[in-house]
Amino acid sequence: MIRFEHLLRPTPAGLYCPPGDFYVDPVQPVDRAVITHGHADHARSGHGTVLATPQTLAIMSERYGEAFATHRQGVAYGETVSHNGVEVGMAPAGHVLGSAQAVIRWKGITMVVSGDYKRRRDPTCAAFEPVPCHVFISEATFGLPVFTHPPDSEEIGRLIQSLRQFPERAHLVGAYALGKAQRVIRLLREAGWDRPIHVHGALERLNRLYEREGVDLGPILPATGLKPNALGGEVVIAPPSATQDRWARRFADPVLAFASGWMLVKARARQRGVELPLVLSDHADWPELIATFTELKPEEAWITHGREEGLLRWCELNGQKARALRLVGYEEEDDEAGPTDVADGQATERAATAV
Repeated sequence: MIRFEHLLRPTPAGLYCPPGDFYVDPVQPVDRAVITHGHADHARSGHGTVLATPQTLAIMSERYGEAFATHRQGVAYGETVSHNGVEVGMAPAGHVLGSAQAVIRWKGITMVVSGDYKRRRDPTCAAFEPVPCHVFISEATFGLPVFTHPPDSEEIGRLIQSLRQFPERAHLVGAYALGKAQRVIRLLREAGWDRPIHVHGALERLNRLYEREGVDLGPILPATGLKPNALGGEVVIAPPSATQDRWARRFADPVLAFASGWMLVKARARQRGVELPLVLSDHADWPELIATFTELKPEEAWITHGREEGLLRWCELNGQKARALRLVGYEEEDDEAGPTDVADGQATERAATAV
């Protein structure tokens, strides 16, 4: 009898498919990798062949250079390819631009590797699509009942209210370079903020990529070459690390904000010195995780990277067979910036200073 582990099993390098001889989001260089999305803890360079959505391949090219893999294979949403008798398809994950669930089928078994995902609307990427399956492999970043995130519109509304309340102060928003920064920009545009938004150099390449993919970010200006006490009443978006260093000192008495699901934990906001915590996550919160499990009703749920124990307990109480994979190498929240983003941002800063 075929067992689910015959199709996918955890290994130190990541989830491995023995009949297809490939890995999903491997944490070590491998001959053949299926990549769910472009964040650096899931999409690493140095593989032989990389299979991903065209958008994810473009993101990896921007972040790591054209030689990030020996070969690349683009698979659009809804398409499938076959390798060694194993079918691999891509379904939207709703996480960031190009993010996908890897749908793997073999001998009547369907297993879905969700990667990272969320269920709420995101104006910068395709919405999550549930795929019927025998095994659903889910993240658990916010896998505790306490993590119930407020509506995005409320959080962006708080940012706009602060801008009106403190028009003399720059508002410096820490947001991860891939996905979160562009989402914050689009949510601001939808809320009626039509003034130019200034960005750190580390965001510029990814912003241009999003624009090429049809995501209209509106007027964007570089936050470089500025005089001291600049940009009072304006929005500046930067990787979280940049908000903590001397780069941030150029702005007019900045209101420090940070867009992250972890801003629901007040101690984390205090530790970072965040004055305006914005609870905006690109991961499913507890209600979204539970809604997904309830909707799919898989024969088994495999849970990885995050608060696995909370979801395991929920599955036990609700008659859902589940196990924890305990994979290592994946971050709690998406990465701040890829190595190429950081290098480009620093180069932009040096060039502006020289001028």
